[in-house]
Amino acid sequence: MSLTRPDLDALPAYVPGRSVPGAIKLASNEVPYGPLPGVVEAVTSAISGVHRYPDLAAVELRGRLAARLGIDPERVATGCGSVALFEHLFRVTCLPGDEAIYAWRSFEAYPIIAATTAATSVRVPNTTVHGHDLDAMAAAITDRTRLVIVCNPNNPTGTAVRKAELDAFIDRVPADVIVALDEAYREFVTDPAVPDGLVEYGDRPNVVVLRTLSKAWGLAGLRIGYLIGSPEVAGAVRKVVTPFSTSLVAQAAALAALDAEAEMRRRVDLVVAERARVVEAVRKVFPDVPDTQANFFWLPIGDQALDFAAQCERAGVIVRAFQGDGVRVTLGTPEENDAFLGAL
Repeated sequence: MSLTRPDLDALPAYVPGRSVPGAIKLASNEVPYGPLPGVVEAVTSAISGVHRYPDLAAVELRGRLAARLGIDPERVATGCGSVALFEHLFRVTCLPGDEAIYAWRSFEAYPIIAATTAATSVRVPNTTVHGHDLDAMAAAITDRTRLVIVCNPNNPTGTAVRKAELDAFIDRVPADVIVALDEAYREFVTDPAVPDGLVEYGDRPNVVVLRTLSKAWGLAGLRIGYLIGSPEVAGAVRKVVTPFSTSLVAQAAALAALDAEAEMRRRVDLVVAERARVVEAVRKVFPDVPDTQANFFWLPIGDQALDFAAQCERAGVIVRAFQGDGVRVTLGTPEENDAFLGAL
């Protein structure tokens, strides 16, 4: 007799990027340049108050984010990273048996979250060039569909959906189905044809945008994400957020990071420059590497993924293998990237 849900037995656990002492870690899509200026000082100051609960509603942080984005704070919800906000979004949209549609391969947390909310996952295979097949995703919508996720840029392939095709797709989605735009890597986008989801679709009641401060803003270890939606949707998400999950220290760090936007942009520019250099070099070995708009790139090497990752590890570089599909490689410092190229 099982004490837990038997349907979870077949569900793979989330696999984080591995850290190996002495090795270069290019497996977790982190930015390699340390905390932004002012973050360590803000965290140090906040620690003296950790015997008190944090602001449950994250009023100051939500206000700062709203002002930066030019929207009402009632449209913002914060949480323990954008992945936690996806958990909450599933909870406010899907009852058992309702359907959630997403591309595959995409972010590996989606099927885990869907299963834990008893929603039915509808995985739509990526195109032959490793991007979302939006026509097939639209065709997969049924009267049971409650949520459709577009990861843009897509994790782990780095591919991005452009405005014309996303416009056409969103126009096809029924008004009672939420379109969630996962823009965790938005800051790394340089292609002007890849839309800012909030700017282009923020006025649509059934569109929500999810972003994070874990990536470009350097707060992966403190976990801050935010969701922008209609007041109705954002308010529902705030109702189900685990109380106090946006910690006192994380809120302080986020406010300090937002004060250092110019430095964040400078660091993103460094990553983008390395992206161009490294992808060009990698394509001399693997010509099929798709264009990427994120801080990582994709090697579509199928069943060779685990062997490739193991050989990289023997060379002192840790990458993220998805067996049967490919390998995701995060961009690090120039020296770290050179080490990867040497292993390659």
